[in-house]
Amino acid sequence: MTKYAHRKALVVGETTDIALAIAKRLVEGGASVLLTARTDAERGRAVAELGSAARVATPSAVVTALSAGNSAAGAAALTGPTARGGDGTPGFTRGGVDLLFADAIPTARPLLPYVADGGAIVLTAPTPCPDAVRTFAAELAAHGIRVNAVAPGCIEAPGSGAVPLPPLGRLGAAEEVARAALFLATEATFTTGARLPVDGGLCRPCPGHRGPGTTRPP
Repeated sequence: MTKYAHRKALVVGETTDIALAIAKRLVEGGASVLLTARTDAERGRAVAELGSAARVATPSAVVTALSAGNSAAGAAALTGPTARGGDGTPGFTRGGVDLLFADAIPTARPLLPYVADGGAIVLTAPTPCPDAVRTFAAELAAHGIRVNAVAPGCIEAPGSGAVPLPPLGRLGAAEEVARAALFLATEATFTTGARLPVDGGLCRPCPGHRGPGTTRPP
């Protein structure tokens, strides 16, 4: 499968099941992937699940790895092999990330210099508010960078207790969030500033958000 061949993707933030599911689909589709993991256990799990096609770095080492590309300094920041694109070029260089998946805007912002013009950013945590997504998207529109967000909810997690089911009558899976995130990143090419709930119909307005027809309190 080569759906994402020659794409360079960065998955940063908390190493959740959703982040791993996104990285796994990218790897299976032929992308070069750099994933952050905070602990040795998280790094070990990521390497075991993603195999040799992905690289793993601590959050503090991501910028070093991106800046240094395939140099010795870049390799030293990573767990796993030093990947190259299908054309033999370094897997990651300044301005060379096509797809950025981040759990929040503050996580994504320091990495903007590494996102190529015409690239895509997808935010993967239940927040931010739709207004924040639209503002961030407007900020980057001049560079052709699309910014969208998935808003997962009622997603099944190992060891989680019983929770009320959404209208669809079941819990969702991390894989379903990953598919939605990848759709926004690679298929929805004329969409930016959108926030897509992936919650089985549970969607509620985020705190402080005023929808259409609402008025400001006196």
